[in-house]
Amino acid sequence: MTTRTIAVVSGGLSKPSSTRMLADRLAEATASRLRETGDDVTVEVVELRELAQDITNNLLTGFPSGRLAAAIDKVTSADGLIAVTPIFSTSYSGLFKSFFDVLEPGSIAEQPVLLAATGGTSRHSLAIDYAMRPLFAYLHAAVTATGVFAATDDWGEVDDAVKPLPERIDRAAAEFAEGIRRSTRSSTLRDPFALPSGFDPTGVGGVQ
Repeated sequence: MTTRTIAVVSGGLSKPSSTRMLADRLAEATASRLRETGDDVTVEVVELRELAQDITNNLLTGFPSGRLAAAIDKVTSADGLIAVTPIFSTSYSGLFKSFFDVLEPGSIAEQPVLLAATGGTSRHSLAIDYAMRPLFAYLHAAVTATGVFAATDDWGEVDDAVKPLPERIDRAAAEFAEGIRRSTRSSTLRDPFALPSGFDPTGVGGVQ
């Protein structure tokens, strides 16, 4: 039996939060998919609204508090990450972006990531592709092809022409679970100051 850890970052600001609700459903669906092949799954949730002051202080001082450091460790050491944000002004929230700004460079490189977002209307659904994907591409994460956007109407009755939210969640979870199974990423923090393989600090060549 393989033990897998999934980290969930929820950027919702309200309580209760549709962002957290979507995050929980994605985590449940992914865990179910992984357990189908005998994996043992642990889900670690990071609620950014509870860390807002800690994140701000870290941006100002450069040092994380104890609980922010613990949250960062949950995210960077996980086998896979589910990242969910509300969409404000056609993009992710400032709090969501600030959390990923305080991560050490390379700390989620090659980590399987499932992106999701919530908003009042489906007109904002493209924010996953034009706002979130570039951010995680910069962080060198291995982002799942399918993202999930949930508008307010998705939590009730929906148009028959639109795939129901549970179906979209299941599809994304299946892809994400497969990405976790295939990943060869080490679940240890990387040294951001390590020199690239073959790097010659003298600039003149020679044995490294």
